[in-house]
Amino acid sequence: MRTPAVHYVSISGSGAPGTDAFYRKKAAVAEIARVLDEGGSGPVVEIQYWYPTGSTPVEIADFYSVNPIPSLRYRVLALVPATTTADDLAAARARAASPIAMDEIELFTLPERDVVQVMHHGPFAEEFGTLARLGEFAQGLGLHRNGPHHELHLDGFTRETPQHSLRTILRDPVA
Repeated sequence: MRTPAVHYVSISGSGAPGTDAFYRKKAAVAEIARVLDEGGSGPVVEIQYWYPTGSTPVEIADFYSVNPIPSLRYRVLALVPATTTADDLAAARARAASPIAMDEIELFTLPERDVVQVMHHGPFAEEFGTLARLGEFAQGLGLHRNGPHHELHLDGFTRETPQHSLRTILRDPVA
């Protein structure tokens, strides 16, 4: 499928998901998105993952199993209107209750692109099988991963959230 260009507030990081730093950054992006979307229902948090230059190349099916997870790079994202400006972001930073990492949050635009995606239900640790099926699907179409792995977390989560009912769209850009 082809996804349109999309606009976000975002923050970058490195290391394994699930660390204290990861959750602080996730919370900061969600808070800024809530401030920007006054009266909205709250943001869907999205995360892009990739490995640094020089890492062993990976495809969709083996994304989490080839390179060490602590070497991951990531970008936490929350959707904002295309009309959001740097001034809007600065005002949201000033109104945010928590100062954690607010100066690291920036506007980010993801360009239009071709992707394959699938809904994963359940714990993050069980994404391997879902990614294997998605990888087989892409391979059957002659497509290969072409950019950061992208997860759309439809349900909010913290370190303590039971994961058995979480819904995550697993998406990969392809060419």
